Amino acid sequence: MNNNEILQALTAVLEARKSESPDASYVASLYAKPDKMLEKIGEEAVETIIAAKNDDREQIIYETADLWFHCMVMLAQKGLSADDVLIELARRFGVSGHDEKAARNKST
Repeated sequence: MNNNEILQALTAVLEARKSESPDASYVASLYAKPDKMLEKIGEEAVETIIAAKNDDREQIIYETADLWFHCMVMLAQKGLSADDVLIELARRFGVSGHDEKAARNKST
């Protein structure tokens, strides 16, 4: 599977889990407890930071995968997908980070 196919397959699984029992599916249990889902994102972000500080390449990959997974669960719960994030990244591509941030601050 290529990267796009993996994201599409994972998105399909996350959608399917919306109708599963929280007792039978970890993802469904996160959907049932949105605060727990958000806590997991924070926990995985911290673990990713620690792995990076420890300069542990394999742990960085592992923890980042956990972080991305839990972010994808949150996106699916909100009716969004990785594609929505990729579209935003594409929009920003080639734009200075300083300019993009300044434009965002003007629109709020």
